[in-house]
Formats: sequence, structure tokens, C-alpha cells
Amino acid sequence: MNDFFDALETRSADEREANHFAMLRAQLRHARENVPAYAKTLKDVEPEKIIDRQALATLPVTRKSEMATAQAAHPPLGGYTDLSGVGLPRIFASPGAIFEPQARGDDFWRTARSLYAAGCRAGDLVYNTFSYHFTPAGFMLEGGAHALGCTVFPAGVGQTELQVQAIAHLRPKFYVGTPSFLKILLDKASEMSCDISSLTRGLVSGEALPGTLRQELSGKGVDVLQAYATADVGLIAYESQAKEGLILDEDILLEIVTPGTGDPVNPGEVGEILVTPLKPGYPLIRFATGDLSMMLSGHSPCGRTGDRISGWMGRADQTTKVRGMFVHPSQIAAVVSRHNEIDRARLEVSRLDNADVMTLKIELRAGSGGTQAFSDVVADSVRDVCKLRAEVQIVDSGSLANDGKVIDDIRPLD
Repeated sequence: MNDFFDALETRSADEREANHFAMLRAQLRHARENVPAYAKTLKDVEPEKIIDRQALATLPVTRKSEMATAQAAHPPLGGYTDLSGVGLPRIFASPGAIFEPQARGDDFWRTARSLYAAGCRAGDLVYNTFSYHFTPAGFMLEGGAHALGCTVFPAGVGQTELQVQAIAHLRPKFYVGTPSFLKILLDKASEMSCDISSLTRGLVSGEALPGTLRQELSGKGVDVLQAYATADVGLIAYESQAKEGLILDEDILLEIVTPGTGDPVNPGEVGEILVTPLKPGYPLIRFATGDLSMMLSGHSPCGRTGDRISGWMGRADQTTKVRGMFVHPSQIAAVVSRHNEIDRARLEVSRLDNADVMTLKIELRAGSGGTQAFSDVVADSVRDVCKLRAEVQIVDSGSLANDGKVIDDIRPLD
């Protein structure tokens, strides 16, 4: 069995950088000439002068807020792609009223590399529990699995008893999905006395993987590695068997910048991840992910020579991800706006028994009676707006910290 997906993973840093910037210049030329949104923002850019990191840092940053505004004015995709017709087989949706295209072609989101690093090989049956509805996650990993020569069972989420029965019957080796849902399936199988021991490896994404949860999954027979990907960009970085940071995908340029700016941070500092994918189809230039991380020094002990990041270290804004779904401050504001009785609110995201827990703490206006029935009504609003369940706690007036936080993510990173 080869240790590497291809020769790109072990090339020299100089060769990689030179190739990346050649690809970037081609991407800039194409975007300026063919993609309406970038024809405007890149009109004064001379692609041939973008030859190094310093020059890259002079290019404008692409932010989701700008894309959402453009998409609202010019649906469906706001002029950020020249794809159409047969070249645009699917459009997906993400939280925040953002829509993303899929271009025609094999492994458009480039996830095969991360699957291979996690031990997935041709002929494996891959049990894919990412959603195929609205968001591209299911298709993202299916495309990579097909590129490796695998068979995929499109399980999606929910229906845990039926899922356990399907795993027991199909005997898949490889799991794809969130780590928390894998735990749910393993616990349900134990409860049902079902043998799903065929699952021995997996690639997890969509949420953080605490060390305690990784150990618990391993103790139940499933060794998992992580992938960091977004619906917009596809694969950004992935974990190898060395489990020392996440290695950057070979077809992206990644920068760590001071949050809210395009200014690179000093080496070893935490900052916001900007990503420029270097494959045609959706030429996002310096796309701001909103995620925090930092670059690691040196190379992975596994032998891959690509740069590494430490992994997900939180959000540059207060947006957080819970059970694979983003939760935005604007959503909490929408919940509050439905109930005049609420004066202030703060969503606390914690972890209990390796499961994410949301608790909405609310202060009520003077004269508003707080009852369990009212808490239940507010919980229904949270589920309606955020598509996630939360406990609602009525707290004393003035007890919530006056620090501007709407979402407080107190989950441990390890």
C-alpha cells in the first residue's frame, strides 16, 4: 500500500510555491476576464505581478457578507462564477443565505486526498452520513470516494436504528460523517446488541474532534482522522496517520491573517484563515473562512512536505458550529425578536459526555412572568430558526455578562 496519494505530497517547498503562484496567476486572469464579480474587484490587478506571498497580500479579500449581498441582487450566485448549464450540475445552500455551485468533473471538492490519508482504498464500501439535502457535504465526500474507486452508501443523518441495521447488513469498513454522529451510532448498536464491528476506519469533519472523543471512538474499534473543509472551498486541510496538525491540500493557497483584515500575522500567531482554491470552476480569491488557526513549523513526521495548520481554533466572529451546523449571532437575534418578553439573550455552547449542548440563557423584561411553558415556546423558536435543539434557561436580570457576546462557545478544544 502506497503511503501517499500522489507525488505532489512530497515535492519540495520551492516547487510547490512556484507551481501554486503559476496556478494563481492563471486563476486571476480567468476571474478578471470571465467572472463578473472579480472583473470589478480585480480590474486594477496585474496578474503577472502576483509572484509571492507579499504580492498575494495586496489582493482584495472575498467575504461571505459581500457574496450574500451580491447573490441577493443578482441571483443565484451573484456573479462569482461563470458556470452555467451543463457546466453547473448542482447548486447548494449554506447558512447565511449563501449558495455555492458545483462544477462538472471528478472530485470537484478534492476530498479523495483526505480519504486516502485516513486509510480509504479502492474497493472499500464507504458509509457516508453527511447530508445530501441542501448542503453539499454528502456529495463532497461521495465524489472523493468515487475518485478512489469506492462504493458509497448514502446514509445521510437521522434514523439511527435503521442506520445501525444497515451497517450490520452491509458490513462497511469506512465511516464518513461527524464524530458525534459516529458515537451515536456506536452507542445505539451497543444498545441494540447489533454487530457493526466492520467499521474500523473513518474520516470525520463538520465539527471539532476532542481528544477524549477520539479516544472513545478508538476504544470502540474505529480509528478516525479529521478533514477541514467548507462548502465554498472544498478540502482545505487534512490529518495524516501522524496526527500532528492538518496538512494543507495541494490545490489551495492558505494565509493566516489578522481577523477582519487581509494582513498576514507573524509566524506562529493565531489568526483568520484565508483560502484561495487553485482549481477552475469557482475562483474564490482570498476567501475569508471566519475560522481561526495558526501555522505549524516544520513538516509532518508522515513524510508529506506541505505546510500544516494546528486545526480549528474557534471563529473570528461569534459564529460557531454545533453538530455540523453553523449557528450565527443573527439567528439568536431572530429568536429574540419573536418574543417581546426577552430583554437579553446569550447562547452558551458546551459539551457533555462528548456531545454538543446548546443552552439559551435569557433575561426577561420587567413584569414578564417566566414559566416553563414560555421556555418551551422559546426552545421551539430556537429549533425553528437554528434547526438545532437547545435548553432555555431564564436567568436573573443583569446576570448575563455585559461583554457584547451573543454566542459563548465554552467547549474545550481538546
